[in-house]
Amino acid sequence: MCLKNTLNSYGVVAKGLHWVMAGLIIALLAVGLLLEEFENTPTFMTLINLHKEFGIIVLSLAVLRLGWKVLDVSPSLPAHMGCAAKMMAKLGHLGLYALMFAMPITGWLKSNAAGYPVSMFGIFNMPMLVEKDKDFSHDMGELHETFAWVLIGLLALHILAALVHHFYYKDDVLRRMLPKCRKSEIKNSDISAGC
Repeated sequence: MCLKNTLNSYGVVAKGLHWVMAGLIIALLAVGLLLEEFENTPTFMTLINLHKEFGIIVLSLAVLRLGWKVLDVSPSLPAHMGCAAKMMAKLGHLGLYALMFAMPITGWLKSNAAGYPVSMFGIFNMPMLVEKDKDFSHDMGELHETFAWVLIGLLALHILAALVHHFYYKDDVLRRMLPKCRKSEIKNSDISAGC
């Protein structure tokens, strides 16, 4: 198994972090959208606590993922992509990374400003970031919700782009993030020139 990335594929660490975080983020978005349905029920507190706990896990994984990205090489983009397409891909990834941090932080701030700590499965509480402030909690809640919709849009574009690369361009963009580690090197002509 390839632990680290190569110029044509992602390694086990990058793939693992990508797919674990994708699953957690999609589950958290789904729970967040469904929370209103459970308001004033015993299930609500269980769901909101799990939502906060797994949000902190996503934040922790985002720190690990960003650190790994800085230390590892990134696979090259396909040569057929123009500079504008490459820039859009980079901006899309930048937006996804920003929201991986912004979503859990705004949720954490909302909870603290409402006077509630973020408990990690009853083992310990995360530090209180702010004093109780109803207005600030409301603002963070609105921002958290706005970020959720932006994240849903970016995820939809990310998935659509991967499918377009796979089915229309028939390149390796999607395949290189799938679990199997590719050992064959792509030809130099297939490696994208920088823009």
